[in-house]
Amino acid sequence: MSTSEKTYHHGDLRAALLDAAIQALEAGEPFSLRAVARRAGVSPAAPYRHFADREALDSAVAVEGFKDLQADLASALDRVPAASPAPAVITQLGIAYVTFALRRPAVFRLMFGNECDESDSDRVRASHGLHAVLNDVIEALFPGADAPSLSTALWSMAHGLAFLHLDGKFRPEPSEAVAERVRSSVAAIFAIATRAAPPSAVDSIPGRLA
Repeated sequence: MSTSEKTYHHGDLRAALLDAAIQALEAGEPFSLRAVARRAGVSPAAPYRHFADREALDSAVAVEGFKDLQADLASALDRVPAASPAPAVITQLGIAYVTFALRRPAVFRLMFGNECDESDSDRVRASHGLHAVLNDVIEALFPGADAPSLSTALWSMAHGLAFLHLDGKFRPEPSEAVAERVRSSVAAIFAIATRAAPPSAVDSIPGRLA
C-alpha cells in the first residue's frame, strides 16, 4: 500500500494536506495542490480526494486560520482576571489578534485577502463565528450598547494595527512593543470617548475645508 493510500484510509489525509499547505504558505513556497501534495509526501492526485481545486484548498486553510484565531482569542479571555474593566478585556483581545497576524502572516492575509465564498458553508460559518465571538464580548461588556457597531469599530482598530505592522508601516518591533502599541491605542480610544469636544473644536483643524 502506498503512503498516500495508507494516509487516506487512516482518515488523516485532509489534515496532513492542510498542515502541508499552511507550512508552505508561511514559508513562502509555491502554493498549489501539486506542491502541497509533494510537501505532504503523497501522490499528486491525492489532494483531489478532499479539494476540488486551489480555491477549495484556500478556503480550507482560511477556515483553519479562523478556528486558530478564535482559539487564541478564547485563551486571551481566559487569562483576563475576573472583574477586569472593559479596556483591559479589549486590550487582551487586541493583543491576541495582532499577535496572531504577526505569527501567521500568510494565513492571516489569506483569511481576509479575498471575498468569502458564500457557497462554502464551512468558511462562512468560521468567519461568522469570529464576528459572533467579538459581538458576544461587547454585549457582555457594554449592556444596551449597539454591540454590532461597537464590535466592528474595535475589530477595525485591531485589524488595522495588524495590517499596518504586516505592511511595514511600523518598523519591526519585539512582541512587548507590539502589545504596548495595542494597549496605548485602546487606552486612547476609551479616554477620548469620555471627553466631549467643544462645539468650536473643528475650527482649529488645520487646512479644513470651508
